Amino acid sequence: MGPAPKAGTVTPVTEASVHPSKSLRIPGFHAIVPAGGAGTRLWPLSRQTRPKFLLDLTGSGRSLLQQTWDRLVPLTGPEGITVVTGQAHAAAVAGQLPELDRAGLLAEPSPRDSAAAICLAAAVIGRRHPEAVVGSFAADHVIRDAAAFHAAVAEAAAVAAEGDIVTLGIQPDHPATSFGYIRMGERLHVAGAPSAHRVERFVEKPDADTAGKYLAEGGYRWNAGMFVARTDVLLAELERSRPSLHAGLAELAAAWDTAERDAVLHAVWPGLDKVAIDYAIAEPAADAGRVAVVPAALDWDDVGDWASLAALLPSTTGMRVLGDDQHLLIRDAEGVAVPESGRLIAVLGLEDVVVVDTPDALLVTTRRRAQDVKSLVDALRTLNRDELL
Repeated sequence: MGPAPKAGTVTPVTEASVHPSKSLRIPGFHAIVPAGGAGTRLWPLSRQTRPKFLLDLTGSGRSLLQQTWDRLVPLTGPEGITVVTGQAHAAAVAGQLPELDRAGLLAEPSPRDSAAAICLAAAVIGRRHPEAVVGSFAADHVIRDAAAFHAAVAEAAAVAAEGDIVTLGIQPDHPATSFGYIRMGERLHVAGAPSAHRVERFVEKPDADTAGKYLAEGGYRWNAGMFVARTDVLLAELERSRPSLHAGLAELAAAWDTAERDAVLHAVWPGLDKVAIDYAIAEPAADAGRVAVVPAALDWDDVGDWASLAALLPSTTGMRVLGDDQHLLIRDAEGVAVPESGRLIAVLGLEDVVVVDTPDALLVTTRRRAQDVKSLVDALRTLNRDELL
């Protein structure tokens, strides 16, 4: 038996390591991985040219994108994964995922938010595999309990095969105000999905008091944006709520595997609605009673800011460190440090501090203000300091 992984690291998952005697493949299931966004709350480490999904933020030796691949490939095989990313990151994605089929990499000319990205992939997959059930899983999340994730996805696929859109509802362990919530309704009775419930409604990010009430009540789950559905069901819901977006994506999907792809992409993509899948599909479908939830305790984190990252990193002399601690000198201090510039970082007598030192920018803040780092990125954009974004 090899050494145990260090505290705070995430070990790559393989089918053999999760369940050596049983295949985890879900017949007809395809995974969509939207790999976009700049992770602005993790600035200055995460940038437009090097977004957080391409970074190893857990000290595991694998980027968040690669960890997502490791979790999904036992369920689908390499041929069953489709990654949607910006054209600027397509080469980096292909380099990090050498087993990804060339046809499984869809490159967007520009960001049009999650509904366009996910539903383009669903439309392309649906033309290639008309009976497919697809699941969408962000490229930049951390899930420590891979076995629980696999079990939850299997349940979700069973419910989706019956015609519902299904989301995974994360068991909350604290009254978070940075996530949306799912209010669970009646239990469903679907073979192979004993945990599934109807979604009563989606709830926007609450204030602290409301989040505490949700946690105490027990009928709420975090909305992590993971959706599973048959391609025809997902696209029919999009056509009901956003017919122009549906029409544009259908035109793109029809041309995708032809010589006309680039011309159609150039003509159609810039005019597509820019909207999140929650607003375009999940919320209106839930209002109509067409969304189910599989509650799951996955030890999940969206690694949304420096405060959440702190919980994933090992501690060194009171500091949570991402990188080489040989470049740190810590005395009576506690917080998060990222020594990336190569120079020495000395921290003395501070609590709750965040120090991120990159070659061209230094961030000093507190974990309490971690959500506000995005405002610094906005300020840099206003100042036309694009070289720092």
